[in-house]
Amino acid sequence: MPDASPRPEPFHPQTAPSALDDLGARLRATRWPDVPEGAGWSLGTDLSYLRELVAYWADEFDWPAQEAALAQLPHFRVPLGGLRIHFVHARAVAPSGPVLPLILNHGWPDCFWRYAKVIPLLTDPGAHGADPADAFDVVVPDMPGFGYSDRPKGPPLDSVAVAALWAELMDVLGYGRFGAAGGDVGSHVSRYLALDHPDRVVAVHRTDGGLPLFTGDRAELSQEERAWFDEVAAWGAAEGAYAAVHRTKPQTAAFGLSDSPAGLAAWIVEKLRAWSDCGGDVERSFTKDEILTNVTLYWLTETIGSSMRMYRANAAIPPAQLARRVEVPSGFSLFAGDVVRPPRAWLERTANVVRVTEPARGGHFAPFEEPELYAEELRAFFRPYRAAAR
Repeated sequence: MPDASPRPEPFHPQTAPSALDDLGARLRATRWPDVPEGAGWSLGTDLSYLRELVAYWADEFDWPAQEAALAQLPHFRVPLGGLRIHFVHARAVAPSGPVLPLILNHGWPDCFWRYAKVIPLLTDPGAHGADPADAFDVVVPDMPGFGYSDRPKGPPLDSVAVAALWAELMDVLGYGRFGAAGGDVGSHVSRYLALDHPDRVVAVHRTDGGLPLFTGDRAELSQEERAWFDEVAAWGAAEGAYAAVHRTKPQTAAFGLSDSPAGLAAWIVEKLRAWSDCGGDVERSFTKDEILTNVTLYWLTETIGSSMRMYRANAAIPPAQLARRVEVPSGFSLFAGDVVRPPRAWLERTANVVRVTEPARGGHFAPFEEPELYAEELRAFFRPYRAAAR
């Protein structure tokens, strides 16, 4: 009887010249909206900055060079759940002790790109001034509908279903026990990996605690927690329009964002600026090439619509699922520039907290903004759990 186990195959992204010709033509044909004088970023993406970015994208940005740089990572695809799942699988280099497998879970608006800088720091710490004993085998999958993974043809998958797929992926790769880490939507995926596979996840690390859900009496919450709930509500009123669109009518926005690369860049770059530790200057956290590599991945893979639809799927997760407490040892790195950082009291209410740190630099995209700091956070947190993965 033939072996039916899924087999990962090497994957080599290669963009057709015609796709880049089409992109360039669309960029040069952008029809720009009017904007009130002096609006800047106050109404959304700043027109003058986007004009500058789009001109660079059309005439100076070298996508083949960026694609070749990303291709230096070991890319694979494997059939799982009726979809071809893309992932980076980078093994530890010259480890001097037990190797811990680690799955890193990205969020929105990104993909495996979020971890591109940090992967070599985790697989080869000795080459970057750290202890070789802290080496990881690193797995970075693109969620369905993101990056180079297939877009679901039917209903989008929620974080619970993606966590189940990732447990299967780690099994295919021969990893019985492993660590999990993530931020943004990837924080939720990591959480459900720990909740639904506690026998396999040795510890879980997150850069946020997720948005709060509490169905009890608010009087039971600490003053610190109640203040945070109010902060989250205020943030949602001021900054949450994108999420409301994603949860309710993502397809309407997808028409424009899939047709206009300038529109797509506006939708993404505004979040890179608002959520990073950039002090209002997005290029303090990301170069133009880095911004456009992320945006171009969305454009070429045509995944902006499918990525937004995951918000709709997650909005339908039953409250009982959202209220479950993680008993797997949990660590949190709350970077200074991230949004709505939860108080420790809330983290301890929702997880078995063994470590909380507050790095002084970095925002919502910490693995990309501050890769060295992020790598050290993971090394320190997972160090006591290495032997448990054997």
